[in-house]
Amino acid sequence: MKKIAAIIFFFISLIVSAQSEQLALDYYEKGEFEKALTLLEQIGTKQPSNYYFFQKIIDCYQQLEQFDKAEKAILERKKRYDQPILYIDLGYNYQLQKEENKAVKQYELALKEIENQPAYAYQIGSGFEKKVLVEWALKAYEKGQEVNPELNFDYQIALLQGQLGNIELMTDKLLDFAYEKQDNTAIVQNYLIRFIADEAQSTFLNYLKKTLLLRTQKKQDVYWNQFLSWLYVQQKEYGKAFIQEKAIYKRNPESLDAILSLAYMAVDDKQQTDAISILEYVLENTNDVSQQVAAHTLLMQLKIEEATPSEYAKIDADLNHLLEKFGFQSTAINLIKLQAHFKAFYLNQPQESSLLLNKALKLRLNNREISEIKIELADVLLFDEKFNQSILYYAQVEENMKNDVLAHEASMKMAKANYYKNDFDWALQQVKVLKQSSSLLIANDAVELFLLIKDNSYEDSTRVALTSFAKADLLLYQNKEEQALSGFVSILEKYKGDTIEDETLYRVATIYSKRKEYQKAIDYYNQILDHHADGIYVDEALFFSAEIYRKYLDDPEKAKPLYEKMIFEHADSIYFTEARKQFRILRGDANL
Repeated sequence: MKKIAAIIFFFISLIVSAQSEQLALDYYEKGEFEKALTLLEQIGTKQPSNYYFFQKIIDCYQQLEQFDKAEKAILERKKRYDQPILYIDLGYNYQLQKEENKAVKQYELALKEIENQPAYAYQIGSGFEKKVLVEWALKAYEKGQEVNPELNFDYQIALLQGQLGNIELMTDKLLDFAYEKQDNTAIVQNYLIRFIADEAQSTFLNYLKKTLLLRTQKKQDVYWNQFLSWLYVQQKEYGKAFIQEKAIYKRNPESLDAILSLAYMAVDDKQQTDAISILEYVLENTNDVSQQVAAHTLLMQLKIEEATPSEYAKIDADLNHLLEKFGFQSTAINLIKLQAHFKAFYLNQPQESSLLLNKALKLRLNNREISEIKIELADVLLFDEKFNQSILYYAQVEENMKNDVLAHEASMKMAKANYYKNDFDWALQQVKVLKQSSSLLIANDAVELFLLIKDNSYEDSTRVALTSFAKADLLLYQNKEEQALSGFVSILEKYKGDTIEDETLYRVATIYSKRKEYQKAIDYYNQILDHHADGIYVDEALFFSAEIYRKYLDDPEKAKPLYEKMIFEHADSIYFTEARKQFRILRGDANL
């Protein structure tokens, strides 16, 4: 019985002690230093060797300007424990009292400890850092490496140089560290991204590119080609990344996977010229059937996106030829999906497309491939206005791929299907959830659909304008551009000044842009900027107007102020990063 009582007492003591520690730290965090100190001193008495709580006690003394007590406590601890970091604590206590000479003497004693024992360098350097004594921290790390060259503090030194504004030194040290400790390359790259993304650091970006180029030339190590390729990918300069990836492949021609991945990124970012060059290189250099299928599928996808109706027959024949070449099997599943999509959305053959996809579902496929085929099948059924069947397939994917991006994609498409069939309330419930999606694009689409339905339900409870808009939107989804355009223009005439107007202007501008009638597109984007400056399509109107001026009308001077307005007024836009990049180029910041 006595043993049980002792055990219970022991555990109660632990709980009380933990509560006391938490309360002390809560007071400390809130800046209630007198209350915190009372508890911390009690904890310090019970745990005299605990440096963590000792440091908090010293900080409380200093916050309360009880410098004598702090000094006495530090000196007493120095007698008891051999901890070089106490020199920093004592020096900092002097510094707070503006006794600089005494402070410097203690800091130098701390550095002296490194000469005797280089292993102290990290502890002492970190101690200086915590007190924001950046230059002293630098001395500590450099001293450690000087006494023992096997120690590597390049990462710590790099970050400190960055704090001091020595960006070039920071960059060099980070790259040295990454090369010596290649397992930490991702850590270095993640740190560099902060500077790459900073509008004020364009000089840093130029220096980083230059120094990486020099390292690729001087050291002839593929590591630097890989690093430079990574940087170009961050900047979406896929053509330049391709040059580096080719250099890597020529020295180590084992796999074209990295180059093929680059092609996918170029396709996603609509950089067709670079994508085609990369894909043609893959086809010239691979005997791998899966890579051949992937490259051909992407090339056909790019052809379809740029094709006119007069070219559809040739594309259909090419797709048939490729499928005959590679066979109707699981290795060609993406090619099968592309052919099915083309038949439905371009040749207006939804029944043939559905037959093709149902046949594909009988192949030996994994769960993800089955879900991808079902999404494509649902898309085709939606094209054919078989809404309920379409929704059923989307729901199956949503159920089978829970917590996967495919499930979110299926949910968004299901919401759109309900919207097209004019079941606006149900669509609204679905997009409410999807607004929180981890996928930025899906979340953005969900917000747009949510606002479209919500904004056009208040003034018009019968939703007549919204119904007309959804009908025109469905025609646009079905690739029936002329009919969709007619529907949207009719809405602009009937509902001029209504809340539906800015969404309709955006749709019309998008259609004209796709048809390469760029000046008409600009005119409609301008109407959004002039009459709906508080609407949700302002960032799109600014960005796509700038893109048209830069890419197609060869008028960079008109593009530049539009990009600039995007940067300063729409930092939360999904187009922000690309707008900033293009603005820098037009301003002359990015020369490499």
